[in-house]
Amino acid sequence: MEYVSAIVPPLVMAIGFGFLVRAIIRSQGGAQKAKEDAVAEAMATRSAAE
Repeated sequence: MEYVSAIVPPLVMAIGFGFLVRAIIRSQGGAQKAKEDAVAEAMATRSAAE
């Protein structure tokens, strides 16, 4: 049964990482994309002007 306790933490981390990647991919685009792009563009122009 030691193999079960050895495999559980990496398995849980792998599943959690999969959900994290899925959330990042799903958050790309959509209704907030234009707003996020505008904020990023404003930050880029502000840092370039300095």
